Amino acid sequence: MDVVVFGAGSLGSLIGGLLAREHVVTLVGREDHVHAVQEDGLRITGEIQAVVRPRASKTVSGAADLAIVTVKSYDTPAAVEALSGCDCDAVLSLQNGMGNEERLASLVATVLAGTATYGALQDEPGSVRCTGIGEIVLGPPDGGQSTIADRIGEAFSTAGIETTVAADMPRRRWEKLAVNAGINATTALSRVPNGALSDGPLSDVARRAARETARVARDHGVDLPDEAAIAALESVVDATADNESSMYRDVQSGRRTEVEAINGYVADSDVETPVNETLAALLRGWERESKLGK
Repeated sequence: MDVVVFGAGSLGSLIGGLLAREHVVTLVGREDHVHAVQEDGLRITGEIQAVVRPRASKTVSGAADLAIVTVKSYDTPAAVEALSGCDCDAVLSLQNGMGNEERLASLVATVLAGTATYGALQDEPGSVRCTGIGEIVLGPPDGGQSTIADRIGEAFSTAGIETTVAADMPRRRWEKLAVNAGINATTALSRVPNGALSDGPLSDVARRAARETARVARDHGVDLPDEAAIAALESVVDATADNESSMYRDVQSGRRTEVEAINGYVADSDVETPVNETLAALLRGWERESKLGK
């Protein structure tokens, strides 16, 4: 399979690198990373060790069987613009937050939703560290079966990536949002690793944010019980206890966060969501004072 990864940062480089063991992959990313991969290949360290030689470019061109989008949610419009000139059969979003698939739907290609629980950190250009072996789940964003999703799932599995093709992506997307709503903003604002949410006052904040997300999901017609959202949150907190969330790393680095597509998305509903409203307001305020606005 011919694959383009648009947004070859930590997760994009890891998934693209693993796919490159069996498929033709082009990583589209920042100039320093692209140059390093072109010169010496991509080095994968950590829980998976490999050196692969995918193609690397700063721009998208030509045709591909699949485009994987791993950019921040606020860069999805840029992904749409870049991929509009790519003749792709399918586009798979492995992004955080909600609304990405809807924006990508303007492309001619079939759009698939996905979640990724692989842990990845980019230490330096040309290298990516796998901090945890997880799973890729993918399928049609509105649910149901898809022949092209089955084909992509098989291609991922052939490359040694733990993969599930799911018919219930609406619930899985909202469950992922509940986890992100509970973990990301709470850890970013309190400057703590994920494991700090296992008990105590921060645990209560995270669980309230996840429960509110489940209520909003049900308001959207998705059957996500509070208990399921909390169980998913607790599972991720336990599995990633030593990790820093992506939003915490963004705050540490003075970068814009994905709050609008996570807590902001939950807060902007017709359901009362006081915890998500507060978390979103605090991060929006920090971004405004830091001049990191839209």
